[in-house]
Amino acid sequence: MASLLILAAGMGSRYGGLKQMDPVGPDGATVLDYAIFDAARAGFDRVVFVIRRDFAALFREKIGAKYAGRMAVDYVFQSLDDLPPGFAGVPGREKPWGTGHAVWCARAAIAGNFAVVNADDFYGADSFAQLARFLAVPASSGPARFAMVGFRLAQTLSEHGRVSRGVATAAGGRLLSLAERTGIASADVGPGRAYSGTEIVSMNCWGFTPALFPALDRQFRVFLQDRAADPRAEFYLPAAVAAMIDEGAAVVEVLPTASAWFGITYREDQPRVKAAVEALVREGLYPAQLV
Repeated sequence: MASLLILAAGMGSRYGGLKQMDPVGPDGATVLDYAIFDAARAGFDRVVFVIRRDFAALFREKIGAKYAGRMAVDYVFQSLDDLPPGFAGVPGREKPWGTGHAVWCARAAIAGNFAVVNADDFYGADSFAQLARFLAVPASSGPARFAMVGFRLAQTLSEHGRVSRGVATAAGGRLLSLAERTGIASADVGPGRAYSGTEIVSMNCWGFTPALFPALDRQFRVFLQDRAADPRAEFYLPAAVAAMIDEGAAVVEVLPTASAWFGITYREDQPRVKAAVEALVREGLYPAQLV
């Protein structure tokens, strides 16, 4: 079966700490625990965490150890000096190289089909079930075949600040483009406003084959040549996928989901996420004792 690659290297600068480890469930389960639970019951049998070395021991103790003996668990480290041959680290750079780099760092750990998700987003059971079905289909000749789970914009906002979203353009169930929109607030959504709220957006919930990695490597090299000197430039996974679409190297199916999305962007989001998860537990969609 496929692997689940979880991007957990970020500190959460706007949040102010390691939000991946904060409890949201009635038994102390984290958002990340719910993602693994949903993925496991959808058929994923391996999880690969992308983390940083500076909190590796704590992460293994608090998160990874819970799954020992239940499923295969592996770790990949995202670091500023993990770069393609011929490229050197940039002195003084502190900002991570971005989600595209985080996935690129897992190139040696992934051999088959895989899903990619953020550690701090609650995607819901349907999202993982759809990805599992998609990834179970054998690869065919022609362009690489990927998938993106699409959420409605109105369901992905925070009441406590502005967010950035990749707004999708699709036709016939296929992704045509992703436009990064920044500074979106709840007040921007509704009749007569900048956004209707029904727009499909990417929340970094993807299904890939290993064909992604050669393209990521090629694009990351170009990024480093052109933008490495910019201390805030990041190599984003959605931009890399969009470039593959433009080149005709990939076809990306959009999988609309009815699952509710919850995210912790700001610390003030946590009570709302906890209340939403507890409601799902009361409805019987998740056990009270998750792990």
